[in-house]
Amino acid sequence: MTSPKTTAASSGTWTLGDRTVHRIGFGAMRLTQYGEAFAADAEPRDREQAISVLRRALDLGVNHIDTAAFYFSRLRSANELISRALAPYPEDLVITTKVGPGRDVSGRWLPHATPEQLRGQVEENLRQLGRDHLDVVNLRIVGTDSLAERFGALAELRAAGLIRHLGLSNVRPQHLADAQAIAPVVCVQNMYGIGASPEQKEFLDVCGEQGVAFVPFYSIAGTGRTAGATTDHSREVHAIARTYGVSTAQIRLAWTLHQGTHVLPIPGTGDLDHLAQNIAVGTLSLSQEDLAVLDSLHHEAA
Repeated sequence: MTSPKTTAASSGTWTLGDRTVHRIGFGAMRLTQYGEAFAADAEPRDREQAISVLRRALDLGVNHIDTAAFYFSRLRSANELISRALAPYPEDLVITTKVGPGRDVSGRWLPHATPEQLRGQVEENLRQLGRDHLDVVNLRIVGTDSLAERFGALAELRAAGLIRHLGLSNVRPQHLADAQAIAPVVCVQNMYGIGASPEQKEFLDVCGEQGVAFVPFYSIAGTGRTAGATTDHSREVHAIARTYGVSTAQIRLAWTLHQGTHVLPIPGTGDLDHLAQNIAVGTLSLSQEDLAVLDSLHHEAA
């Protein structure tokens, strides 16, 4: 499972807008600190370690990285680490960022950006990443409020050439329908993994029917969310992991990857060994019997 020859290409590909990406990507949220993301007392991650992880991710075939300007710790910024490690960027690398939320210099969360403020957030990402355009920008939503004005503002920036493709994060089916009426949506980024609600599974399937990538976050973390990988595994998950000689985290990620060819997980880590394990999941083909067991656990936990 962790052969040096194993790369993200083993997970298959998906066309994200007009760009082809390997289905297993990399999420940068945990790259800037040790311990829980966004914690006020989080210890900044060693700079060279973070840079090594990013470069190794590309060596292992990752060509889809998810980031945000609000991913930072006291001394580290995910965007600036990405720029330092990877620029000049390979032509096949797709960097997806998200706007809407924001944090002040002390790390406190700010009210979500207004339509007028979104341009400033886009420009901040451009500056930090050292780009003249952003490959994909996700508008992150909180609650059920209308997104029309905010998504419309991003559509204008897309028309101006600052953004190549648009996506959504933390949304519901109606948000997708509303956004699609304004501009094309190439991806939906929502929490998903074993135990996700039936409504999220229905939404995942709707995205597949529409040719929209579904990008799950917390596939490994589960209920651990920003704290990291969950340790709450049933004996069935442990048994399946032993059968394949892998970790329970790899089983959770493999199950998510099996939910559709349009599903593009973005597991994040600051650890080289965990990175290799995440990438290796692309070679893991779960049996129908094991998938049925995991499906039953998923429905019980939902």
